Amino acid sequence: MKILIAAAGSRGDVAPYTGLGARLAAAGHEVALATGEVFAPLVREAGLEFRPLPADPRGAGPAGTKRELMATAAAFMRRLATGMKGAAADGTELMLLSTTTAPLGWQLAEATGVPAIGAYLVPTEPTGAFPPVVGGTRSLGRFGNRAVGRLSLRITDRLFADAVRDLRADLGLPQVPPGAVRRRQEAANRPILYGFSEVLVPRPADWREGLTVTGNWWPYHDDDFPLPSDVEDFLAAGPPPVLVGFGSMPADDAERLSELAVAALRRAGVRGILQSGRAGLAASGADVLTVGDLPHAVLFPRLAAVVHHAGAGTAAATLRAGVPSVPVPVMADQPFWAARLTALGAAPRPVPFAALTAERLGGRDQVRRDRARDRTVVRGCGAGCGSSDGGGGWGGAGGGGGRGAGLGVGCGGFCPGPALSPFLPGQAPGPAPRLRRGERGSAPAPRRGLRPLHPCSRGSAPGPVTFFVAPQRGSRPLVPA
Repeated sequence: MKILIAAAGSRGDVAPYTGLGARLAAAGHEVALATGEVFAPLVREAGLEFRPLPADPRGAGPAGTKRELMATAAAFMRRLATGMKGAAADGTELMLLSTTTAPLGWQLAEATGVPAIGAYLVPTEPTGAFPPVVGGTRSLGRFGNRAVGRLSLRITDRLFADAVRDLRADLGLPQVPPGAVRRRQEAANRPILYGFSEVLVPRPADWREGLTVTGNWWPYHDDDFPLPSDVEDFLAAGPPPVLVGFGSMPADDAERLSELAVAALRRAGVRGILQSGRAGLAASGADVLTVGDLPHAVLFPRLAAVVHHAGAGTAAATLRAGVPSVPVPVMADQPFWAARLTALGAAPRPVPFAALTAERLGGRDQVRRDRARDRTVVRGCGAGCGSSDGGGGWGGAGGGGGRGAGLGVGCGGFCPGPALSPFLPGQAPGPAPRLRRGERGSAPAPRRGLRPLHPCSRGSAPGPVTFFVAPQRGSRPLVPA
């Protein structure tokens, strides 16, 4: 089957699809990934065909007001619509669409008859369980959460309205009101796959049929990828360091942010690695190293902790590696994932990026030292993550342990790990203390009668499920189970 994956946005919005695409290709499908030119090396490294989209949001200038922001986003969508039509123009048999490309991809599916499936990295369906991921973290109650969720979808419809109108005209389709195609998809229970773990976000009970939480799609990386020699040397020279990085988030003053990060690390008495990212972090010294992009799966397990922007992929990667987080959310869905880490007990309360200081960041580590014996860290159900790289049976919606399983999906509860003693240089982690109900930032106590699976209990959960696609063309498995 010729499969086109279309994704747009930052590196975190695109990289997971390289792992998903690689697993599909390994199953015998021809896979192309359409995205911004800046990500062409990632796509080709995964062995996938690259197709360009005008989808690099870095080219947009800053927007000073909400009106300017909306106008900038709408202009980006119109450029994206032009590229989407060209990317799907050569015998594509199935489209997998990200949240950013789906509103346009549905129009292409209608015009060409090519089946399309949503493949999203964040929960988008309205639910009473929590508010929209980009609408803040304060719950408004079940009715309020659902109402705001529906409003969020209507706002998205308006953002795409001009791009959808132009694309439908170009495809010879009749014009429809904003959101009409989305509502048609929902009424038909068309499938959407969600590439996150139920350890972080359990599937809401009020979601409709057709919405499947598969587990994480991990970015592709070579299993034999070696860390650079300077990184290996630094790791070997002392206790595990703390990594500070903000991914694709820009910074107005890279030098000031770098100095702040180093000051916080030294205030906490830990060695550090700065991941430069788009913020341009940089520093040098005997106790600090600057690195570029490195696979989370390779680096994170060798760290004491990660200070990060709480993007969906980074948050999940810390749990997979079994290391604690210090979330510093910047925008969009990041406060949502930061709050989820805190609720699991894998992180303290987030430090908003706008309020970040060396004292607040370094001081939080000091609090951890004082209370290390009273805190636990969710290990991410490490065995449940298995060796997943984002594909097998659609990522392991039912499985933990097996190849292709998602982040701890199938783990019967929270896996208590060592206390946050990795923050203490030279101190070996001790046994995990009991979970304390009601303690801020700690993992919820397991429900009575449920015994959490130990991270080492491999193979204890069912294997990955097979997802059938495009029923209008016959039910055949996309990835063999």
